[in-house]
Amino acid sequence: MSQILTVELNDEVYAALSQQAEGAGVPLSEWIAISLEQRSGLLKARRTEAEKELARKRFRRYAGAINLGYPTGIDNEGIDADLLKVYSNE
Repeated sequence: MSQILTVELNDEVYAALSQQAEGAGVPLSEWIAISLEQRSGLLKARRTEAEKELARKRFRRYAGAINLGYPTGIDNEGIDADLLKVYSNE
């Protein structure tokens, strides 16, 4: 069973939440409901295995999602050169 709740948000909060929901690929109403459940601690206690698996799949979508167009690693000289470029543009 679920309940419907109407919440009034200022424009800044609405925009921030909308952006987060869009980034997660879920509707805004679902994003807010999940966020409230997580903060209350109720979600962990009641999650079914199917819900846990769905959450894992959503999380895994972000693995390897960023491509800089070039390989990265622990090349300190390259990192230093990149930092110098960024900070010298001020």
